[in-house]
Amino acid sequence: MPGASPPLTAAGIRQRAISKPGSLVRRDRAAANVAIVTGIIFIFAGLVKFVFHGWELNAFRSFGLPWPSLLEILAGVLETVGGVLLVRRLFVAPVALLLAVTMAVAIGASGIGHGDVIPSLTLAPALLLAMVFLLVRSLRRD
Repeated sequence: MPGASPPLTAAGIRQRAISKPGSLVRRDRAAANVAIVTGIIFIFAGLVKFVFHGWELNAFRSFGLPWPSLLEILAGVLETVGGVLLVRRLFVAPVALLLAVTMAVAIGASGIGHGDVIPSLTLAPALLLAMVFLLVRSLRRD
């Protein structure tokens, strides 16, 4: 039947949650532009966690989060790899969801909890909104 959703199999879930969202974002000029721009921002933000590891680790420790060493590396990997995937418009829905959670934690722990205005109460909320935008645009029905 044309337009029918794929069945709830592993292949159907992959199609619905991974392949289709990326395809929709590639065809949607606004979503594609948001994915590319935010992807580039996330790549740089993630790489900062490795290039300035000591400074970032001290910041993560000051936020009062558990396992700051692990969380700093995890955030760096998520942001860098997620940014690359966004630029390529691959795995858009799962990447946008993971990065939205990362930005929500940054806003709460660093911005609200620690009082860091830049970037936690400026760039992070904008990136969170962009990730929500990408989720909405990538999961819509055609």
